[in-house]
This record gives sequence, C-alpha cells and structure tokens, in this order.
Amino acid sequence: MLSEKTFTEKGIQKLINKLQDENLWLNIGEGILKIVIIMVIANVLIRLGKVAIHNIFKIRNLTPLNTSTRREDTLARLLENILTYVVYFIAFMMILSVFHIDVKALLAGAGIVGLAVGFGAQSLVKDVITGFFIIFEDQFSVGDHVRIGQFEGTVETIGLRTTKIKSWTGEVHIIPNGNILEVTNFSINNSIAVVDINIPYEENIDEVQRIINELLDTMPDRYEELVNRPELLGVQMLGPTEVTLRVTAETLPMQHFGVARKMRKDIRLYLDQHGIQIPYPKMVMYSKDSIDTKQMGV
Repeated sequence: MLSEKTFTEKGIQKLINKLQDENLWLNIGEGILKIVIIMVIANVLIRLGKVAIHNIFKIRNLTPLNTSTRREDTLARLLENILTYVVYFIAFMMILSVFHIDVKALLAGAGIVGLAVGFGAQSLVKDVITGFFIIFEDQFSVGDHVRIGQFEGTVETIGLRTTKIKSWTGEVHIIPNGNILEVTNFSINNSIAVVDINIPYEENIDEVQRIINELLDTMPDRYEELVNRPELLGVQMLGPTEVTLRVTAETLPMQHFGVARKMRKDIRLYLDQHGIQIPYPKMVMYSKDSIDTKQMGV
C-alpha cells in the first residue's frame, strides 16, 4: 500500500510540474492562436473568392459572349460550394499539422480508404457524375420550372449530388441526381396561353369574332408578358347549349397561366359591354297530355 501511494503521489507531482511548466502553456496558446488565424484566413479567402466569382460573371455580361442568366446563377452557386469545400479541407489539414499529426500519412490512408469506399458507394459516384452532366449540358438551371418524375416546381439548388425543387405549395423536394432520368423544362421556350370562350347559339358568330378581334388588337400594349398579338382560331367545339371559340397567345416562359386569367376576364367584360351574354342550360319540357294528343294526330 505504501508503494502504491508513493507511486500515485509521484504521478500527481509530475502532473503538477507539467502544469506549472511555462513552455506547455506557451505551446497551447500558440496552437490556439494558429487555429484561430487559420480559420480567420479561411473565412476571408471564401468571402474574397465569392466576390471574385460574382465579379467574373458580371464582366462576362459585358462581353459579346454572354451566357444565359439561368446558367450563370447555377455555375456561380456551384463554384461557391466547391471553393468552400476546398478551403475548409485545406484549413482542416493545417489544423491537424498544428497538433503535430502526420498529414502525409493521413492523406495516403484516406486515399486507400476512399478507393475502397468508391467501390461500395457507386450510387454516390453516379449522383456526382449525373450532376456534372446536368450542369455541363445545361439541362436545367436555378430558377427553371421543371418536372422530374412525379415532382414539379421551381429549381432552388443544383449540386453535384442532389437537386432541390420547390413546388408552388411550398414543399421542397430533394432528388438525388442519379435518379433523374427524364426532365421536362418549362422555362426554356415561350409558353402558349389557351382561352376558350363560350357563346350561345342565338348569337351571330361572325359578329362575336369581330368584337373579340377588336379587343385582341389592344392586348399587346397592355400585357408585357405577351410575345405576339393573341390569335382567334375560330370555332373549337359545338356543345349542347354553346359554341366554343378558342384564343391562343404566345407568352414569355411560364407566364401563360396569369395571361390566360387576365384574358378571360377582359374578354368576358368586353362581350358584356356589347350585349353578348353567356350561354345558359336550356330544358324543353312536354306534358303527357300533349304527347298523347300528338300521337293521336289531333
């Protein structure tokens, strides 16, 4: 018992001596200071890099070799993410060197582990490769309205591994890029607004078409979303109580829904001003006595 007690007291005394060693505290303080400086420099480099990326794209907008705004936003966000990952990785390696950890041996071991993980994480590799080709081929960009599988909405973020889509009701869908097999992009070309107008059979179709064409002539000056003057195609369908006329209008991408609602309102109000009523369901009723009288030839 005496020897164990003596041994414990010696260990405590050594620990006290180490804690009282000024060099130890100087080394700890120096290490903490180096870590703080590394993190500060990393954050400054990331901010400066992001500013440089935005300035580069601003300069490109002033040159004749302009790319689409959609693609520029996507590439800018992707470059910012890559810059952040690279700078923080280098900062992490420098912090490890502050603790006198052999970074070279760690990188060599990480390379071997990464090779082994690569064979097992084929889906991750597939996501990254697909994400690269989505951006390289400009299949869709940030801000586009797309349909991917059963999901439809506006593209919020495109990464090398996942794509985020926000639906019009607010839900955000995160889709692995490797699962993107077919994409429908609604934001590349102009859209078509389709408006059907129902009029009763009693109205003069030619006169109604003339009135509608008068209104369509004024719409390009009123709606900035329109690309061309709306076109009245003519009679689209003959219903039980109405004749359906169809109007189409070429609009800017994804503006056809709003334009169609405005056109329906304006056409209906304009027809009301000219006394063109909407069709109402009509029902013809015969009494049993009148039917019997007809059958008897009376």
